[in-house]
Amino acid sequence: MPDPRTTVLTERQVEVLELRERGHTQREVAEELGTTDSNVSAVERAAAANVEKARRTLELVRTLRAPVRFTVPAGTDFDGLVDRVYARGDEAGIKVAYCRPELYAHLYGLLEEEAGDNRLETSVEIGLTEDGDVNVFTEPAD
Repeated sequence: MPDPRTTVLTERQVEVLELRERGHTQREVAEELGTTDSNVSAVERAAAANVEKARRTLELVRTLRAPVRFTVPAGTDFDGLVDRVYARGDEAGIKVAYCRPELYAHLYGLLEEEAGDNRLETSVEIGLTEDGDVNVFTEPAD
């Protein structure tokens, strides 16, 4: 078993996830670990929360490390968002790694949950790397 001390997961979370990945049911996992189905379910939920928190941490770090960072306010439409990314890249002498349709699709894919009617419903932090990649960090919904 991988060493959970090098991750954000507990040893029990790794055990449960490993067994579930092998196709075991919650009941089978519970029996093997000497616990209940509901406890296995709770461990899985906690593991999923830890994984999501780790993913968001990586998003934040990638955005913070980007040499070009800016906030796009709520209400901005996606055409305006794409325009802002290109404008900030031009100002910094960075060639954005996406053509306009690709950038639009990339941003929409990352921000679909933050969008309604083709507009941002929340403000977002954008990071543009030296390589022209575009990172996004959003605050989680309550």
